[in-house]
Amino acid sequence: MSRFTLYGYWRSSAAYRVRIALNLKGLEYASRPVHLVNNGGEQHRPDYHALNPQELVPVLLDGEQALTQSLAIVEYLEETHPAPSLLPTDPAGRARVRALAQIVACDIHPIGNLRVLQYLEAHYGDSADKRGWSQHWIATGLAAFEAMVAHHPQTGRFCHGDTPGLADLSLIPQLYNAERWNLPLDDYPTLLRIREACNALDAFKLAAPEAQSDAPVAA
Repeated sequence: MSRFTLYGYWRSSAAYRVRIALNLKGLEYASRPVHLVNNGGEQHRPDYHALNPQELVPVLLDGEQALTQSLAIVEYLEETHPAPSLLPTDPAGRARVRALAQIVACDIHPIGNLRVLQYLEAHYGDSADKRGWSQHWIATGLAAFEAMVAHHPQTGRFCHGDTPGLADLSLIPQLYNAERWNLPLDDYPTLLRIREACNALDAFKLAAPEAQSDAPVAA
């Protein structure tokens, strides 16, 4: 029996991050899908609310311990299973990688999350330009990310050096989300190069949304 149980949604960027982290560390886990739309959203069920009062995914169970917030979960995995590491050894490098990850997790993702878009639609109806809203904020964040990695001496095959880590597992789901909103990615050549390197690895392939058990079956 797997020590870990991951509650997530196949297309959730936050759950995608945690899947990559688990895979990079070689940790087995059982998946428990939580459909964010069906029946008004399964994340609002009382049993799930008891796990996470925010009613968001993911939740990672480590035995009886319920962990929430994707970056906090990844840091927990880093502390409890330090090898292979997802962070550099030096304080400045760790700060750089965390800053890159937080561009996604703190600045882009929260204002494009499902509940934000549902609020826009509910309160502004047909006048709510969800696509324009999403494209604007994703583009703003990715432009900063690109500027911070392009030509930086610590950027290697991946965001920091030649092994994937916290910044990469944050970036890849956001690029996937950008394409969902039909955002052109030509302005981010360094990010696309890093994506190609990441997606060549099984840890990223197995974490991809379409590889999840709850993903819709293609026609």
